Amino acid sequence: MKTEILATHNQALFTAAVTRAAALLRAGEVVALPTETVYGLAANALDAAAVAKIFQVKGRPAHNPVIVHVVGLEMARSCAAEWPGMAAELAHAFWPGPLTLVLPRAKKIPDAVTAGGGTVGLRWPGHPFMQAVIRACGFPLAAPSANLSNQISPTNAQHVYSQLDGKIPLIVDGGQSQVGIESTVLDLTASPPAVLRPGMVHAGTIAAVCGEVQAESNGGPAGEAALRSPGLLKKHYSPKARLVVRDWPDETDLLAQISAFGLPPAAVHIIAHTKIPAGFPAANVSVIPHDAEAFARALYGELHRCDAAGARLIVVEAPPESPAWSAIADRLRRAAA
Repeated sequence: MKTEILATHNQALFTAAVTRAAALLRAGEVVALPTETVYGLAANALDAAAVAKIFQVKGRPAHNPVIVHVVGLEMARSCAAEWPGMAAELAHAFWPGPLTLVLPRAKKIPDAVTAGGGTVGLRWPGHPFMQAVIRACGFPLAAPSANLSNQISPTNAQHVYSQLDGKIPLIVDGGQSQVGIESTVLDLTASPPAVLRPGMVHAGTIAAVCGEVQAESNGGPAGEAALRSPGLLKKHYSPKARLVVRDWPDETDLLAQISAFGLPPAAVHIIAHTKIPAGFPAANVSVIPHDAEAFARALYGELHRCDAAGARLIVVEAPPESPAWSAIADRLRRAAA
């Protein structure tokens, strides 16, 4: 299969790309589309055969559900068997945006989307291209990240191409993802609501709208066969290189920690935000600002860059232990598993 990449940087290109993507999706194909979180591998969420292609392309385990992307509250409500007042309040506060709401699924949502479970994750994405395609299709889109299963999520079209070239017919280049990590997933079937996967919409911010919120879990709900959210597998978001998260008081301590791995300095890449080592090749040290939103925006891109450069070990400076950094800590923990 030849993979086509379409640009969107002017109105004519944007419109042509919407038309092409919608035609493929209506025909039951999967296409890679930009969102503000990460790039998604999209298919008609109401077509079980199309959704199955997502799992086939990614090599995704069937027990890992996918999020359904909608535009507008009417489409969201049509995908859920129940639409409580709290869902309406949260949608008003955070949609369009990087918050996924888990609700009882409507009958029309296929088992393939929910991993056979009774709930579905719904999100109204903020990216204008994704919105335009959903409107053109007239149906919701199932869209996990557009990468091979367990590997680093893509935040630009080239990341998608490096993993899925020849596997899908179309990648739409909508620029760099502006959030950079996956959405927060909030389970509204729990009482109080529970954060299943942390993201850049933090639990404290959500609590300001709906009251008490349960802190995120490190796995699926206890005793249930079906996961309610993606991003709950122990190993996820992983580069090809080994990744470790470390803190170091000074460069001598960092060097001592790295020496235990028995690798030459050229094979080790450092991603830092505060304590920047000077005794490494400049090309092997990435510095991301000590700001959670900036770090999230850049993290996956830096991991892709380290892999492309042939890194065998990636050492990431430990994030602060604060709510603002909880989603980043979650992604690093799973990437290092």
